[in-house]
Amino acid sequence: MNSPLLSLTRRGFLGNVSTGLAGIGLARLLRQELHAAPSQGPHFPAQAKRVLQIFCPGAASHLDLWDYKPELIRHHGKPLPGEENLVSFQGQNGNLMESPFPFIPRGQCGKHLTSMLPHLGQHADEIAFLHGLHSRTNTHGPGCVFVNTGHPTEGFPAAGAWVSHALGSDNENLPTYVAIQDVRGEPPNGKANWSNGFLAARHQAMTLAAHRPIRNLKRPPTVGADEESDTRRLLTLLNGEHAKDRPHESDLQARIAAYELAARMQLSAPEVSELETEPSHIHALYGTDSRNPLLAAYARNCLLSRRLLERGVRYVNLYCASRASGVDGLLNWDAHKTLRADYMRHCPIFDQPTAALLTDLKQRGLLEDTLVLWCTEFGRMPTHQQGTSGRDHNPDAFTLWMMGAGVRGGVSYGETDAFGRRAAINRTTVWDFYATVLHLLGLDHKRLTQYHNGLERRLTDVHGNVIREILA
Repeated sequence: MNSPLLSLTRRGFLGNVSTGLAGIGLARLLRQELHAAPSQGPHFPAQAKRVLQIFCPGAASHLDLWDYKPELIRHHGKPLPGEENLVSFQGQNGNLMESPFPFIPRGQCGKHLTSMLPHLGQHADEIAFLHGLHSRTNTHGPGCVFVNTGHPTEGFPAAGAWVSHALGSDNENLPTYVAIQDVRGEPPNGKANWSNGFLAARHQAMTLAAHRPIRNLKRPPTVGADEESDTRRLLTLLNGEHAKDRPHESDLQARIAAYELAARMQLSAPEVSELETEPSHIHALYGTDSRNPLLAAYARNCLLSRRLLERGVRYVNLYCASRASGVDGLLNWDAHKTLRADYMRHCPIFDQPTAALLTDLKQRGLLEDTLVLWCTEFGRMPTHQQGTSGRDHNPDAFTLWMMGAGVRGGVSYGETDAFGRRAAINRTTVWDFYATVLHLLGLDHKRLTQYHNGLERRLTDVHGNVIREILA
C-alpha cells in the first residue's frame, strides 16, 4: 500500500505537529457544532448585542472616585459615629478621612465625580451609577470571583460564559468571549474570573492582550502542502477515535474547537490585533504612544477591545490592574497605606484610554447595541487605617456602573449612608446587577439555567431583580 499517511516519517510527523494543530481547524471548518452555538437563545427582543465589562481589581474606592460625600469632608478627622473602635479586614481603623481629591460636578446631570478622572467625567450624562452595592466577602480573590460569577467561591461560570452559552457567537472567526489581561498580570484568583465553570468548556474566555499578539499559525514555507495535509488527516483521525470513546468529555472537543478557531482567526481575521493599522488620531485619542508605559499598554488593550467588539465578539472582559502580589497599591487599586499616591498613579492610566474607548464606540454607533459595565470587587472604608493614609476593605458599600444599549444615562440609583460606610437606600446586589445585564441582552435571568449537581443553576443564584429605574 502506498498511502501518504504511511510514507510520513516519524521525524516529519513530530516536526509538523504544531502545524497540524492549526490544520485541524482547516480540515473541520464544517463542524459548526463545536463552535459556541447557542443552546438557549434570547427570551425576548434584546437592546444589547454585546458586552464590554471593564474591571478594576483591588477594590477601587467608591469614596474617592464616584460617591461624593460632603459629610465626610465636614467630619474629616472625627471618629466614625457608632463605630469608634472599628476593626476591619487589616485591623484597627482611625478617624474619618475625606478624599484627598476634590469632586466636581460633571455634565448636564451635575453628577459629582473625582477630579482625577477628567476624561471619564465627560461621559457623566451617559452613565447610570449604582451606589447601593454590597458584597458577601471582604477578600480580593473571592470578591472578584463573586462580581464576575455571582458566587464567592470558584467553580461557577462567569457572566461572559453564561452569555456565550445562551447567545453563542456573532462571528465564527473570532472568540465568543475574550478576557484581556493587564500587562501587570492576572487579577486575584486568575482564570476563575472568566471560567466556564460547569458549562461546556468552549464557553471559557480566550485570554488575549495587546502585548501578546495572536500567534502566527500559518504554514511555514519549509513545510509542504502534502506534509501538512497528511499530518492534519492523522491528527483528525486520532482525535476522532479518542473522542468517540469519551462522548461525555467536553475538554477535548473544546481544545479541538479552540484550534479550529485559532486557524480561522489567522486565516480570516489576522488584522484584529494589528493595531498599527489604526490612524494616528485614534492612537492619540487612546494614548497608545504615552511616555507612561503602563498607560500605553492599557490604551492598546482598550483599542484591542474596540476592534474585537466591532468584529462581533459577544463579551469582552477588560482588566485595568492586576493582583497585588503582596505590594499594597502598586499593581492594583488596593490602597491600604498611601491612597493619594496610589490613585495619582492609577487614575491617569485608567482615565484617558477608558474614556477614549467609550468615545470611540459612540462615534462608530456601537454604543447603540453595546452594553458597557464598570466593576470592582467591593469598596473602601470612610476611615483611614490606623497609622496610615489609606483605606481598608469595605464589603458593605461600593459602586458599579453601566452605560450604552438600553441604559438611561445621567442617573444614580441607590445610596450609601452619609459617610459611605454602608449601602442604605435601594440596596443593590450583584445578582440585581446581572439580572439587569441579562435583561438588556434579551434574557430572563430566571430562565437562563443549567442543571448541575441536582440543581438548576443560574448566574443570579436564587436572587436578583431587574433594576428598571436605570433602563431607558
